[in-house]
Amino acid sequence: MATARMERKRACVTGATGYVGSMLVKSLLEKGYAVNATVRDPANSKKVAHVLNLQVLGDLKIFKADLTEEGSFDDAINGCDFVFHVATPVSFQSTDPENDMIKPAINGTLEILKSCVKAKTAKRVVYTSSVAAVARKKLTGTGHLLDEESWSDVEYLTSEKPLSWGYGVSKTLAEKAAWKFSKENSIDLITINPGVITGPSLTPEVPGSVSIALSLLTGNEFGINFLKNLQLMSGSISIVHVEDVCRAHIFVAENESASGRYICCAANTRVPDLAKFLSKRYPPYNVLTDFSDFLVNIESIISSEKLIKAGFSYNYGMEEMYDESVEYLRAVGLLAS
Repeated sequence: MATARMERKRACVTGATGYVGSMLVKSLLEKGYAVNATVRDPANSKKVAHVLNLQVLGDLKIFKADLTEEGSFDDAINGCDFVFHVATPVSFQSTDPENDMIKPAINGTLEILKSCVKAKTAKRVVYTSSVAAVARKKLTGTGHLLDEESWSDVEYLTSEKPLSWGYGVSKTLAEKAAWKFSKENSIDLITINPGVITGPSLTPEVPGSVSIALSLLTGNEFGINFLKNLQLMSGSISIVHVEDVCRAHIFVAENESASGRYICCAANTRVPDLAKFLSKRYPPYNVLTDFSDFLVNIESIISSEKLIKAGFSYNYGMEEMYDESVEYLRAVGLLAS
């Protein structure tokens, strides 16, 4: 038994109270990893209880760390074989995205990478980016294929300021800063770029991405407008289940031949098509399907082919993703049973 404990790999997960962060902690513990989880305020029982509950699954240590504090991730990262940087400031409706999201995302990412340099133990860093760093640009027409070579257009986002532009800028600039620093400091970095993330959550509040993905069912106006803007900026709404996102993180960490960016999305759809799918699958909810005022001739595919060719397979398609998401919203009382 002592040998098994000695050989157990330790992983650090930043942003462990968040949607992906908490699920990733759970997935790692279930695979036998020891986990150092960072949270901003360990004393806030309401925000950390769902993470503390995971200690029954294995060796889980909680560390206080903040993206805005220099050196605060040093202790959590020291001695870890893998670092999963999931933490990111998200405020889709922010009136000051520069200070609420962009600067903290960039500076926080660099702080974590600096801690990795100091620790000298991390064999690989996996950074949770987003398709918001791939596919936010001004598109016209159809037939676009967006892959890992594609980057969102920061100049377009900052000048035109479409809905949630600050998030796209923050993820793009933070990922570019991570790549620059990693190359200069010989860090083995991989990035995962997920689409809109769906599925159940461990968090006390419903994650924003789930609210957006289910907005056509709930009638949430901000979420519906968000989906429309995604289609206008990206030519597609790319969707993925949270458990597949976590599995993809661990897959690229363990796959020695993995390198570069990996788009992580199981399905591509558009607003009218998604509405028709939801209306047919969940008839009791009277989904709006008339989008005659939104007939835009913009279409693309956001490709996850690189990840699939590397040997990864998705466990959840559209039906499974939405079935689990609907059950989750029913369980928390946001959808009638």
